[in-house]
Amino acid sequence: MERRRVAVVVGAHGVIGGKLVEHLKETGGWDIVGLSRRGGVDDGRVRHIAVDLLDTKDTYEKLASLHDVTHVFYAAYQDRPTWAELVPPNLAMLTNVVDALEAASDNLEHISLMQGYKVYGAHLGPFETPARESDPGHMPPEFNVDQQTFLETRSVGARWNWTAIRPSVVCGYRLGNPMNLATVIAVYASMSKELGVPLRFPGARGAYSSLLEMTDAGLLAEATVWAATTPECAGQAFNINNGDLFRWETMWPRIAAYFDLPVAAPLHMSLSDTMADKESLWNSMVDRYDLAPTAYADVAAWPFGDFVFGWDYDFFADGSKARRFGFHRYVETEKMFTDIFSDLRRRRVIP
Repeated sequence: MERRRVAVVVGAHGVIGGKLVEHLKETGGWDIVGLSRRGGVDDGRVRHIAVDLLDTKDTYEKLASLHDVTHVFYAAYQDRPTWAELVPPNLAMLTNVVDALEAASDNLEHISLMQGYKVYGAHLGPFETPARESDPGHMPPEFNVDQQTFLETRSVGARWNWTAIRPSVVCGYRLGNPMNLATVIAVYASMSKELGVPLRFPGARGAYSSLLEMTDAGLLAEATVWAATTPECAGQAFNINNGDLFRWETMWPRIAAYFDLPVAAPLHMSLSDTMADKESLWNSMVDRYDLAPTAYADVAAWPFGDFVFGWDYDFFADGSKARRFGFHRYVETEKMFTDIFSDLRRRRVIP
């Protein structure tokens, strides 16, 4: 008889968490509980719980009935204005989840922590590339590091183990998410076409020629579940990326071609500022092309686009450790982008 696994996906409505829920459903053999602030509609073996993870009492009360949890996939995130301010809420949420589920479930086996290249200082400026899981740490604050330290300490003598998953920029389908580059590009290109202007790369001058990589949300979901269910991976961190590198100077014309747009020379601009007055344009496009009614505030996270397009240094990590442990999936980044754009068209998010 197949062993029953029960997964709690924390941050179930994000790009990463949403794809994890989908992957676990498709894989079969899992009962799934999705945690988020707004909850959701239960669907078959997927149950949703609305919970404020910053509220210790609410977390304990809402998770008290989860007696059979075997795996936790932690992909929640609270944004704050500064790096230092990110630490308390993000560490508190993880702590509350672990405390509550340890108390509720005697079956807990594994906690998977979603991190990123901030562990390597990638958000601060040029860092050593390719970054490796064994690289030395950097001056705090960094909430990803504090979260991992918490799991390392807490797991000593516990019945569960952990893994840390470190993707690059994650691309997939999810609206209203602060970290979704694919929709930023898709909406920016669609508006450029509507206005009859060429597709210009809006990032910093050096960013156009820097070497970087992406992580497909589907590949990330597969890798995360693989690591959580492979005993040899316990207590390990893994870089997870598509497996290829690119420069915007070669990728940008290909993206433009997908949208039937000419390319002009890069022009450094703040998308947050430049796109601030485009709500009326977006609303007119929704009406003109009979798009799915999506609020302008939810369709694209311009500050995140500014952040990624501002990297005027190489941004990539060594993904060979995961391959050495047995994960060999690969995604071609150009195809990832075009597949997401096509999916957004099928969903009538963009024309």
